[in-house]
Order: sequence, then C-alpha cells, then structure tokens
Amino acid sequence: MSKNSMFNIVEKDLEDLEEEMLSVIYSPIELITNIGTHLVEAGGKRLRPALYFLAARCKEMEGKNAMPLAVAIEMIHMATLVHDDVIDSAATRRGIATANAKWGNQLSILSGDYLFAKAFSLVAKNGYSGQVMVILSDIICDLSEGEIIQNKETFKASEDKAEYYDRIAKKTANFIAASCQLGGLVTGLNEEEVEALREYGYAIGMAFQITDDILDLTATSAQIGKPAGNDILQGIVTLPVIHALSVSPDAEELRTIVMTRDMDEQMLKRGLEIVHATDAIEYSYAKVQEYLDKARNVLPNSIPEEIRETYVTIAEFIAMREF
Repeated sequence: MSKNSMFNIVEKDLEDLEEEMLSVIYSPIELITNIGTHLVEAGGKRLRPALYFLAARCKEMEGKNAMPLAVAIEMIHMATLVHDDVIDSAATRRGIATANAKWGNQLSILSGDYLFAKAFSLVAKNGYSGQVMVILSDIICDLSEGEIIQNKETFKASEDKAEYYDRIAKKTANFIAASCQLGGLVTGLNEEEVEALREYGYAIGMAFQITDDILDLTATSAQIGKPAGNDILQGIVTLPVIHALSVSPDAEELRTIVMTRDMDEQMLKRGLEIVHATDAIEYSYAKVQEYLDKARNVLPNSIPEEIRETYVTIAEFIAMREF
C-alpha cells in the first residue's frame, strides 16, 4: 500500500498543493526563495494536508477554497521541522540535507519564522474564521510546549509514560487532530462530525508517533532518512525505551547509556540490544493498535463512504509502515 494509492481521492489536491507552496514561499530576496524551495522540494508525507483535504471533501464547500488553509497547515509543519532540525543539530531529513546543514542555524531559524508568518498571512487574507486562527495558534503553542518538555527531559531516562503521552500529543497528535478538525469546519460539518474527525486525527496521530519511535529503534537509516537509534543518541526516551527501563534485567545499564551525553557507537549498539532483548517493541505496537482501533471506531457513519474507507485505510497503513 503506497501513500499515493491511499490518497487517490485527494491526489489532485496534493499535486496542486506543491505548486501553491512554491508560489507562496516566493520572496524578492532570492536566498529566502532558495531555502523555501529546498524545503518544499525535499518532500514529505503531506499527511496533515491530505487528512484536511479528505475532511473538506465530506461536503460541498459552496464556492469556498480549501487550498489556502491546506498550504498554511503544511507550511506550519515545515516551519516546525526546520526549527527542530536546528535544535537537534540534524544534518539530514528524509535522506536530504537540512536547511541548517546547508545555510546554518541563523538563516534556518529565520526561514522557519518566515514560513510561520506566510502561513498566518494566508489564513487572514482568505477570510477564514477566528476559530481557525485560534486552532492554528493553539497548535503552535502545543508544538512549542512539547519541544520544551522533551528538551527538559533529555538524558534523564524518565520512566513516566504519562509524560511521554503528553509530549507526543503536543508534538504530533494534536496537530494531526486539528488538520482533520479544520477540514470538517471549513466544509460545514456539524459539531458532532467535526469532533469525531478530531478524535480520529488524535488517535492516528498518537499511533503515528509511537510507530515513528519504534522505527527509530528497528529501521535502517536508509528507510527512515536519519540515523537509526537517533533518539537514544540524543537522550530522548520513547515508549519502547521507557518500557524496557521498567522490565529489563539490564535496566540500570540502559539508564546509564541513555543518560550519557557523549555516547559512542558501541554504547548506542548496546542500548539497542538491551531494548530488543525485552518485549518493548511488541508492547509499543500493541499500544499503536489500541489507538488505531479507536480511530476506526470513532469515524462518523454520516460522512461519504469513500472518505470513511480512506480514513480506515490510512489507519491500516500506519500500522504497517516502514518509513
């Protein structure tokens, strides 16, 4: 199952999205245009605008244009990734050089700020409601809070699962939930339908991030576009590691490894061995399934069947993805 086949209903929307983003990031300052073009052409799953477009297609929009908000959603996502790469000193993303690797931290941060400003300018110029502005503003607050929580807890080997779930909700799930919610709002679904789509988005967002955290420990660098075991290397504890810390006979050794700031390759390899020697991966995949079951069950029957089936297919894809 490929991303393209999953999103065939909104394939044309996603193609148009790429052209619109390249148009919107244009600046009379050539360097800004060059950085923005690099970020757009680096690609991505475009999951958030795809989910938004699907929700927006649940009803006729009566002359309204869904595209500007979709562009704003993806540009906000891109901006946060640019800032994340600076914070993480990341050299590659999706196997391609990051903006900070090519242009340095200062220009990358400013480029991220530029994308944020362009996103909100699009929303304001196209007459979306104040509620849309509030939702997007709250998302940026959540993203910032999630990053601060993560930064505060690095190299501490915390076993607090509640803190982990709160962190990934703020960093990932709430934004995906909002993307579904916004699509429902702009197309005029009723309150119950919009809330159901928001809950669906939250559930697949949680599943998506837990899967990401599993893949960081199980996939190759070629598959995920960044070094395998990168979270452990950065002192970030994810659900598999948290679980391993609570059940492994080598928990203290793993704790020491995760708390080591100048970790070498051998320590990282040993940390991965300890995690894999437990049921941490199976435990984490079971949590993914719990969230995906909730996502499938919460979908409203009132939305068009082809949209509902696509949302179900997306949940199934998240469960089996390898990148």
